[in-house]
This record gives sequence, structure tokens and C-alpha cells, in this order.
Amino acid sequence: MAALGHAAPADDPADTSPYAFPDGGTWRTEIPSVEGPEALATVFKEAGRLDVPIHRISQGSGVWMLTDANITEMVESCAAQDTELCLFTGPRGTWDIGGATRSDSGGAGLRARGQEAVAGCVEDALRATALGVRCLLVADEGVLWLLHRLRMNGTLPADTTFKVSALIGPVNPATYELYERLGADSLNIPSDLTLAHLTQIRRVSRAPMDFYVEAPDDLGGYVRMYDAAQLIRRGAPLYLKFGLSRSPGLYPYGAQLRETALATARERVRRGRLVLDLLARLGADGRMSPPGARLPGELRRFPVPERSN
Repeated sequence: MAALGHAAPADDPADTSPYAFPDGGTWRTEIPSVEGPEALATVFKEAGRLDVPIHRISQGSGVWMLTDANITEMVESCAAQDTELCLFTGPRGTWDIGGATRSDSGGAGLRARGQEAVAGCVEDALRATALGVRCLLVADEGVLWLLHRLRMNGTLPADTTFKVSALIGPVNPATYELYERLGADSLNIPSDLTLAHLTQIRRVSRAPMDFYVEAPDDLGGYVRMYDAAQLIRRGAPLYLKFGLSRSPGLYPYGAQLRETALATARERVRRGRLVLDLLARLGADGRMSPPGARLPGELRRFPVPERSN
């Protein structure tokens, strides 16, 4: 293209994120929407076949949709593959009696409605961590702050990490920084944010980003594969999430969706292979975190009160 007078503009060094994970890597991988042990086994089998490294597996239906045996099997499978397991806390807005979330405005969104829902999220966190889970998805600011306080006082294990869901993902630097200070260890941001938006966020926060390179339809269905290298350059440290558009929703998952869950699990891994191949062709596949890396590094937090009044 340069020979035809269409050379790409040079990258501006000022746009490059100055941050990295504590292991020195600038990016990691995540396969989302892995809804149980069978789907997890499918993901690992396909990842082995296609040589796709996986740093994190996440699930969307929630801890409450899994038995203790399910969770234990998933914990053990991920440990054997040196992969982090992240489960969603719940219940949340779309799965209770509140009608506002089904209105045109979306109401209060996916947040926990009332004391009982908050208590359910806390119970999920206690149960999951007792079974060995060390990463939890959160879709409510108050729940995030409560879980962070429980982590700080030792009720939850100190190495537990909290991941802010794409369902409430921040869309500006001020909100991103707020979530970090409330206890977030990585944050999903919407896939329609521009590269300039990522740079703006990196001016105020080093907390890792989670970014759907391909977003599910209910999050917009955006496909950003050709932006992957720039997403890493501007957004590091960053998790590349291999989602899937044009596919049925899975939440809350049950056996009636088994074939869809397994087929989409395989395809998410293949999408990951496509992104990794693209990064390699662009010479942008260096500085991936080593297998097993999971901690976010030192982040800034609000002071935690010693006790409630």
C-alpha cells in the first residue's frame, strides 16, 4: 500500500501503554462462556489441538448454577492445565422478579437488586473460594466493594481476584479508575470503545483490561480482530477475550443447551487461533504472559474501614 501512496501512519509512542503485567507480559488470553465441566474439557481438547494458550477460563451463568462437584471438577481441570478459573457471582438483575431490566431503558441493568441478591453474591463467593476458585466475576459496584472488604479482612483468600463484568463495563477513565479503587483486579470494557479511549483509560489506571476481540450479540456483536495488535499496544496489560457473535445465548446454562455450549466452546478456541495467527503475521505476538500467570500487580484502592458502624 505504501508503494501506491497509502502508507499507514506511524504509531505515536505517546499512545503506547506504559504498563504490563507483573510477569512482564502485555497480554493474556481468555475463553469466556465456558458453562461447566464438559464445555471446559471441550475447550482444553480443542486448545491442545490448535495450540492455543489459555490463561483464563470464565463462566457466565454463575456459581449458583453449578454443583459443588461441578466446581471441584472445573478447579481441578484448570489446575492441571495451569489456567485460571473465573466464576460469576449472582443472582443478578435479569434473573429475578424485577421488570425494569426488561424495559426499553434497561432499568438498573444487571446489578444485584436488594439485600437478598447482594447476600446471594456473597454466598456464591464464599462457596466458590472454599472449593478452590480464586477469580470471581462481579456485575455490581456494591458487591465488588463488599467482596474486596472481605478479601482485606481475611474472610476471602487474599489471592482472590475480582473481574468486573462486561455487563457493567466502564466506558470512561473516571469510572474505570473508580472500579479499580473499589477492588477490581481486571475490568471488561465494551468492545465499541475506540483505540483513543483505551489510551485515555491508561492515563489514569494500570488495572488490567478484559476486551472481547469478538463480542457476543447481546454486547454488540463487534469483531475487532484486525485491531488486536493495537488493542495490546494501547491497552496493556490486556486480556484478549475470544467471544463469539451470531450464536445463541447460553445464560443461565442447562442441559437443554448442551450441544450449543459444546459447539460454541470449540469455535471460541478456533477464533482465538485466528487472532493469534494474525498477531504473528503482524509481528505483534511477543510479550505474552507465561502460562499460569494470573495476578494483576499492585493496584490502587480506597482505604477499607476497619469495621462497619
